[in-house]
Amino acid sequence: MADLDLNLLVALDALLREQSVSAAARRLGLSTSAMSRTLSRLRIALGDPILVPAGRGMVATPHALAIAEDVHLLKEAVKTVLSPPSTVEIREVRRHFTIRANEAFVLLYAAGLSAAVTNTAPGIRLRFAPRSDKDVQPLRDAEVDLDIGVLPADSGELRCQTLFEDRYVGLARAGHPIFDADMITVERYAAWGHVLFSMQADFAGPVDRALAELGLYRDVRLIVPSFPAVIAVAVASDLIGSAPKSYCKSAAIGQIKTFDLPVAMSGFSIVQAWHPRMDADPVHRWLRALIFETFRSVN
Repeated sequence: MADLDLNLLVALDALLREQSVSAAARRLGLSTSAMSRTLSRLRIALGDPILVPAGRGMVATPHALAIAEDVHLLKEAVKTVLSPPSTVEIREVRRHFTIRANEAFVLLYAAGLSAAVTNTAPGIRLRFAPRSDKDVQPLRDAEVDLDIGVLPADSGELRCQTLFEDRYVGLARAGHPIFDADMITVERYAAWGHVLFSMQADFAGPVDRALAELGLYRDVRLIVPSFPAVIAVAVASDLIGSAPKSYCKSAAIGQIKTFDLPVAMSGFSIVQAWHPRMDADPVHRWLRALIFETFRSVN
């Protein structure tokens, strides 16, 4: 197909529709001489005269008449394929999307996001998959449509959009003795037992590295597999926890109090990431915009 010129398909359709070189030229905005040259190329390519003189006009050959409708349908199909995605009526769409996010995100935002989707596009269904790691391969393999969280360092070709900025805060149950003093010093903070979230069962995290720079360490008494679990343990014990500030918007918020960590901790961005194959997909773009607006309204 190295010699295939799709412009010939457009010209052939115009010639068969008009059965006139000059009229076909006007239809395509070409000169009559240019259309005559194109007709000569078509005759060679098809091995058929296509149009022949008949008095002052021209008539199509039997072969040209036989292929005329197929040529028109093929031209329209090619035009559709080689055009940008058309706009869609979002209420009529029937699709499902897989979003990878951690447990805390699902607990805090899944219900509101589902309601927002249903209000506008009842035929769209969402599936939340666990974010057990930050591997980007599921996005590349189309197993996941969107990944929400901290963008991994090896994100490569992925596209991303920041949803909001977050930071770690300390937390303890309401009435905890750590709140008795006017200020929570780093020494008082480190002196209490702590509950820590870790996927790798590691008793040291970013807070511990910050404390180590000050020559201090904290007594991590318990490791749990999620930030909601950190909050649940802190509510029910004297253990001190830490979690992203956004995760503390839970049902237990009335039972816990948060405080600024007495050690320097960098903030971080929560993003939605997707593979560039989905950039131009109109429904995927609609979902990304909805998620962005949903987060902007609550953060």
